Order: sequence, then C-alpha cells, then structure tokens
Amino acid sequence: MTNDVLLRMEHISKSFPGVKALDDVELTVKAGTVHALMGENGAGKSTLMKCLFSVYHKDEGHIYLEGKEVDFKDSKEALEHGVAMVHQELNQALKRNVMDNMWLGRYPKVDKFPLFTSEKKMYDATKKIFDELGVNVDPRTIMSEMPVSQRQMVEIAKAVSYNSKVIVFDEPTSSLTEVEVEHLFKIINDLKAKGCGIIYISHKMDEILRISDEVTIMRDGRYITTKEAKDLTTGEIIRLMVGRELTNVYPPKDNVVGEPYLEVKDLSAEYSKLRDVSFVANRGEVLGIAGLDSSGRTELLENIFGIATRRSGEIYLDGKLCKNRNARESIKNGFAMLTEERRATGIFGIRDIQDNTCISSLDRYLKGILLNDKKMEEVTQWGIDSLKTKTPSQKTQIRSLSGGNQQKVIISRWLLTEPDVLLLDEPTRGIDVGAKYEIYELILKLAKDNKTVLVVSSEMPELLGICDRILVMSGGRLAGEVDARNTTQEEIMTLAAKYA
Repeated sequence: MTNDVLLRMEHISKSFPGVKALDDVELTVKAGTVHALMGENGAGKSTLMKCLFSVYHKDEGHIYLEGKEVDFKDSKEALEHGVAMVHQELNQALKRNVMDNMWLGRYPKVDKFPLFTSEKKMYDATKKIFDELGVNVDPRTIMSEMPVSQRQMVEIAKAVSYNSKVIVFDEPTSSLTEVEVEHLFKIINDLKAKGCGIIYISHKMDEILRISDEVTIMRDGRYITTKEAKDLTTGEIIRLMVGRELTNVYPPKDNVVGEPYLEVKDLSAEYSKLRDVSFVANRGEVLGIAGLDSSGRTELLENIFGIATRRSGEIYLDGKLCKNRNARESIKNGFAMLTEERRATGIFGIRDIQDNTCISSLDRYLKGILLNDKKMEEVTQWGIDSLKTKTPSQKTQIRSLSGGNQQKVIISRWLLTEPDVLLLDEPTRGIDVGAKYEIYELILKLAKDNKTVLVVSSEMPELLGICDRILVMSGGRLAGEVDARNTTQEEIMTLAAKYA
C-alpha cells in the first residue's frame, strides 16, 4: 500500500434549480485504500461522485488525478483516464447479453475486418475477467434474466475491466446476499493490493467500519470531516452525519396483532420457481419475509399483487376471494406494493414530485372531467411533510432527488391509496440511518392503524427489529416461520438454506 495521494477534489460546488447540492466540498483519496463517503440521503455524496465522473459538471472547484488537474467532458473520458463508477441505480441494456453490456461502446474488432465486432474476443475477455473475480455468470446470458445481485456483480466487473485507478462503489451491497458481500469485499481487497483507490458509499455502518481505511462525512451538501476508520464508532458516525445523537436504531414496537386478515393458499407462479406457498397474515401485524437471493421473496409479493403471472393458488382478504389479476385490480382490492427497484419499476423519472405522488390515486382528485390541481398540491405537500422528504419543490423532477427521497415519494404515493395491505420490497434499500428510522416508525404506525404490512428485506437485523413474525423462503418454497422476538439470525439462515 503506497498511500500516495491518488485523487484530490477541492472546493467543489454544484447547484440545481432551487437547491445548492454541493457547497465547497473536499475529498482526498490515497492509493491502495478504501475511502468511505458517508452522509444522510441528500447530503450530496452521489452528486459529488457524479461531478468526478462527469455525469454532472461542477460549478466551481478543482479535481486532481495523480497530481494533474483533470476536467473530464463526459463519463467516457473519465473511464479512459481510469475513473470508473458502479452506480447505485443500475442502468443496463436489459435486452442485451452480459458481454454486450460489458463492452458497450468499445467492442473488440475482428483483426482483419475492423468494421466487424469479434464475438469470440468479447466472450474470451469477459470470461477472463469473470474468472479472475470469481463471478459465476455466463457471458451470453441476457441481462433481464438475471437477479439484481448478479447484474450488480456484472457492473462491478465492468468497472474493473477498465483497469481503473479510482473506482466508486455507490451502495454496492444493497442487492447482495451475505455470501455475495463477502465476495465483493475480497474483490475490493484485491484491488487495494494493486494500488487502486476505492471510494465506498454505504449506509451500512458495520461494512464501513470493516472495509474502510478512512471516512469522509458530509451533511447538507457540505464537507464535515475526514477521520481514520479505526478511530470511529457507529455512534460517532451517526452523530456526525445527522448532527445529533440517535440512540435507538428501531422504534419501540407497540402495535397489537389482531385477527387473521390476509390468507394466501397454495400460491404458485407460472414463470418463476415459486411453489405452493400458504400463510396467514393478521390485522395490525408486520410480517417479515426473509430468504437468500432468488429464494422467491420478491416473486411472492409480485404474485400477490398481480404483476407476475400466477399458475395457481388463491388470495383471501377478510374471508373474501381476491383475484388480483393485475395492479389496477389489486389497488381496488386494497393492496399496495413498493417494488425493489426504484428506478426501473418505481419512479417516473422525468415527471415531477406531484405527478409521482398522485399517479396511483388520480380518480380521487377529479373535478368533473378535470384534475383538481389544488387538491393534488395539498396531498403532495402532506406526503412531503409527513415523510420529511427533501425536495426544492413539488415541481422538481423526481430523478433529481437522492435515492432515499425518491423512496419516500413512492411510499407517500401508496399511502394516498389508503391500502389495507402493504407489500414492501426492500423499503429501506440505500437509505441512511435517520431516514430508515422514519420509515420504521411509519411501518409500525400503519400496523397500529390496523393495516397488514408484509416486508421483504435482505437485512436480518431489520426484520428482527420491526417484525412480529418472519416467513423464511428457500428455493421458491416456504421453508418455515419464526417468531421475531424469539428467533436468531442463525435459525433464519438455516431455514433459508433448506431448499436452496
């Protein structure tokens, strides 16, 4: 480890209409180290990295790479100079195969016919990188056929393929299982040993303290401090991030579980391995769903909500059969679903906050044949205030918000439909510790209001912290059920491996 300064960002500022996203921010990354970048949602972490990667162009400041000032005109130039970024929200050509995505824009050519792409070279180069990194993926697989976690590993391999000097990992473990996280850490340690500078953005404190050498903390678009990771504790990081003490990770559980309300009988899917799942969820209950990647957790929610094709099985709500053949019918029956992938299936990126908030309940705002703008403005403001969403205005495009604030808008959208059953798939994915607490409070408030809440999460402590019971999926089947108050992570993991 050389510890030579590899990257230096000085006095970086960036403004968007109505908001100053970065205000005189600095960052110094040494070769052969992992430098964590931390802060609440909206603190400016991703914006700073997008300025480095030239997704955004900074308004002020200087960037030095290996002592030389750089000002990349676009992301392609950044990559060519050895700066790569694994984005939190994957942006891939899902209808193309893995190797097409790996070499997009730089296809290897046939030696004697440079106008033609060499499929063999492309396959061999992809396979070589995957073998070096231990990524078990066929280069010819279509991207859309793979789970999010494998697509994430492809994106990481793509960044490595540029022989990068600096690699930014933005929430890289948000879709990964514990085994895949360990694999990622091995890759990062190998890159460190080669002298790479790693910038690591995550809200997971245990990861930060384990993998990082140094930690820079931002708050409200400003630089706060940089400290060595070994000198920090979780409590100290949280205090610096939020500007106050946060004593409890989870709110007190004071919901009262009532009578059975939602019953799922022998549910099987047509195009996934979900098979014969049966369970009952009660009024006022937070029911967790655990399992490894591809265990059927997401597929279970999608089949209940009618956005995946059901082969067989029945759904009953308060004793009445619900067909839930599509999302519209499910919403009418009192169901709401927060999907795992915000960008792909959650937000309407080019539309504003108001449109994204009201889209699922537009019939409530009709005034004759026209929409009541005043009513829509009122309910949108209610959502912003209730969930403490950081946005310059209701007319701001949702894609310009941080991931956590996008998530809050989607949650407020579903709350406005006044559902009886909420299906939440990774509701706190990529969200900071302060915002997580607010979402936990909201989930428990919904339970106290006699709603039935199903929560899929990859974070075991989260399920143990907010749920009453936990269903454990494995290989598309229900492997078991545990009481959240009297179980352990070990018991859940044992069940999760039952049919895997």
